[in-house]
Order: sequence, then C-alpha cells, then structure tokens
Amino acid sequence: MSVYNFCAGPAMLPAAVMEKAQKEFINWQNLGCSIMEVSHRSPAFLSVAERAEENLRKLMGISDEYAVLFMHGGGRGQFSAVPLNLTSASDQIGNYIVSGTWSKTAEIEAQKFCQTHACNVIQRVDGKLSTTPVSQWDLNNNAKFIHYCTNETVDGIEINEVPSFNDQLIVADMSSNILSKEIDVNQFDVIYAGAQKNIGPSGLSIVVIRKSIIGNKQTAIPCIQDYQLAYENNSMFNTPPTFSWYLAGVVFEWLLEQGGVSEVEQVNAEKARLLYDYIDNSKLYRNAISEQNRSIMNVPFQLADESLNQQFLAESEQQGLLALEGHRSVGGMRASIYNAMPLEGVKALVKFMHEFEGKVL
Repeated sequence: MSVYNFCAGPAMLPAAVMEKAQKEFINWQNLGCSIMEVSHRSPAFLSVAERAEENLRKLMGISDEYAVLFMHGGGRGQFSAVPLNLTSASDQIGNYIVSGTWSKTAEIEAQKFCQTHACNVIQRVDGKLSTTPVSQWDLNNNAKFIHYCTNETVDGIEINEVPSFNDQLIVADMSSNILSKEIDVNQFDVIYAGAQKNIGPSGLSIVVIRKSIIGNKQTAIPCIQDYQLAYENNSMFNTPPTFSWYLAGVVFEWLLEQGGVSEVEQVNAEKARLLYDYIDNSKLYRNAISEQNRSIMNVPFQLADESLNQQFLAESEQQGLLALEGHRSVGGMRASIYNAMPLEGVKALVKFMHEFEGKVL
C-alpha cells in the first residue's frame, strides 16, 4: 500500500530527494561522515551552499539585484525580522493585509516592533470566502511597506494579485506556495518562506530581498534576524541549519529535473483541479472558498455531517492517506498537496472520498 502524507507542514518531501539523502546520510561524498557533521565553513559545504543558491536563482529567475539569504526560525522568525529590517524606528508604519490566520499572526508580531495598519480583505460573496481586489485595499499612505501572505495554509485562501502602491515596499510571505508556480520576482522587494512546505525540513527560512533596501533597519535587532549581517556573511554569521540547507539544495535539483517551476505548476494545477472538481460535485463534501481565491496547495473541505469526521480520518489513515485533519482553528479536513505530492496521491484521495461518500450516504 502506498502512503501519501497530506500534512500542511512539516510536509512530505519528494521520494527521490529522501532516497538521495538516505544514501548519503552516513557517508557524504566519501568523506566518511554525514553532511550534518561537516563544518559550514569547509570548502565541501560552501559548494553545497553556493549550488543551492544558484539553483534557486535559476528556478525563480532571481537577478543580481537581489540577495538570497538562508536564515533561521522558519516563517515565524520573519514575522519579527521584516519590521525590524524594513523600519528604522518603532514609530514607522507597516501595512498588514489580513487574509487569514498567518497574515493576522504576522501583524500581531509586528506590533512589537513598529506601528501596524491592519487591512482585513476577507469578504463573503454568495456564501463563499474571497479577498477584496487590491485596488480596494484600505492602505495607510504613510506606511513603509505592504506585507501580505500569498497563500494562507490554514484557511486555503490564495491571493493571486500583486499589490503596487506608491513607494511602499512589497513584502510577501510565500511560505506555503513558493516554487509552486511561476512569479515575477521583480514585482517584490522582499519574499520570504519557511522551508517546511515546498523547500525542505523545518528550521530554515529563505529570504529574497532587493539589495538596495538592505541596512535600513532598527538599531536593536537580534543578529540572527539581521538581513545586513546575513548578506555580508553569506548567511553564515553564525552556524546555519546545515542539514536543512543541504536538503533544500537537493529539492532544488529535483525541481530542475522535473523541468523547473513551469512544469511543476502544470502538475499542481491538475492536482488541485481534480480534487476541487470532485468536492464541487459531491453531496458530502464542500469547500467554502471562492474559485478565484482557492489555494492550489492547501485544500480545506468539510463534511456535510460532522459526526462522520472521526470515521473519515480513521478510515483514510487505514488507506495510507495521512494527516487530513483540518487545522484546530477551523476544523473539518485539509489536504495539503505541495510540489512533492504526486498526482497519484490526489487520485488515491479522491477515490477514497468517493468510496466513503457512497458508503455513508
């Protein structure tokens, strides 16, 4: 029986990546030790770091105008790093677009370090949740930056428009949809992402930042959250999460072998379409997100009869379909179908959902 892990994060990694890591785990590059035991300042590891950055730049089309930083703390670490690095004083303002759980969490964290202007963009139209168009966002004209989450993992809401407003910096939390589809990096000033969904293991975060804005920071900033220190020291001011960095590099190589982001995007669209189409035509399942805001990475759904939830979860796990329970704050179910989830996994889920529906209705 094949096992498919639908966890929202830490998420499954591509099988080929795991097999390569397993093969190299004890004796990496015939050094007689693991990559975890190699100095981050050794030529052997430096080549790993350089190749990972080179491949990420290739995958995302990142120009030399941007720095690529490999940092600590996952996405939450960036919730504080962003205001600390983009404002020079705590009385400066950041626009925070609230479209779900994580964007709200980011705004709450930022309140410790700058003034925040929260803009709730969630609306309900014909019973479905959607976001208001960028042109209608209620922004503060005096803010230094606009922060938004391109894909809400918990809520299954994706924002596909890119904001542009006067001279404000555009900051995007792409933790759960980075590398899932092609984007124009030049539309953003800062992109950050926790690694544990589409990049690699937890503990690592990626920051892509326009070099020209590095250094306009607050004085009291922790060194491991300082973009300038990270940039000037090639992300090695202190010991980085080396194993996560190595595995991220292997994932980048795997993505290139798949044909790059454009090819992966087509597969992701097919996976999402298959699952949403089944839900929309079902009598048992429903999704509460409008079509234009449906996430292609995280698909939440509810059962018409919630008393069947535990039975659904128990039987799906018996079929090798893991971690389908929705986030505790919203309930129901959630299928996270990141890049590593093969089309066969979504087909197996739809087959189970069809059989379960036929049995209980």
